[in-house]
Amino acid sequence: MKPIILLAVLCAFLAGPALAQEQNQHQHRRPDDIKQYLEHLDSTERDRYQKPSEVVEALKVKPGMAVADLGSGSGYFTRRFVEAVTETGMVYAVDVEPEMLAYAKESVIHMHVGYSAEFILAQPDNPKLPYESVDLLFVCNTIHHLEDRSKYFSNLKSSLKPGARIAIIDFYPDERSGDLGFPKHHLVARDTIVQEMAAAGYQLTREHGFLPKQYFLEFVVTTFR
Repeated sequence: MKPIILLAVLCAFLAGPALAQEQNQHQHRRPDDIKQYLEHLDSTERDRYQKPSEVVEALKVKPGMAVADLGSGSGYFTRRFVEAVTETGMVYAVDVEPEMLAYAKESVIHMHVGYSAEFILAQPDNPKLPYESVDLLFVCNTIHHLEDRSKYFSNLKSSLKPGARIAIIDFYPDERSGDLGFPKHHLVARDTIVQEMAAAGYQLTREHGFLPKQYFLEFVVTTFR
């Protein structure tokens, strides 16, 4: 084999693991400036496409419910769930970043309303939710950060109350989501999520079409395995 071919083969061999590592790091990459990132999550510009009030209304969140905000980030939806379930309910804000949890907690405190909420520092493969504690598990712009999603959602069934729902919102990995300010190659297609959730023992029960940049899916448990 000629030296130039040997060199090409070697480069390809070395590039494979490096590319996989780069993609994995991007999947869980911590923002360089947490404060700036959190302020961006809370921007009024986001309100225009995220339609938070319509999302909460579509999910029929009511007083007394227990809602888990998985990947709570800035608390953008956490605060809205706190208002919707009132003191009679419970909101679990779940994130793997301590600074984000602290920010979300402060933002809830500054609402100056009575609330029942817990702020849970999760592990990448475990949300650490209490047993049979949740009526609604809400996952917004977070699903693409999770690895081995079928296993993840299969394992968290023990945290769901009977009849609980899982709501997943995430960006379309194509032109429908527009310019997001980050590469789209790590985003997950709607059909892939439906297939992975089915493999985890869930069934798609409802789909909302009013978000311009994101799919919005609701699932329930079909099998406990």
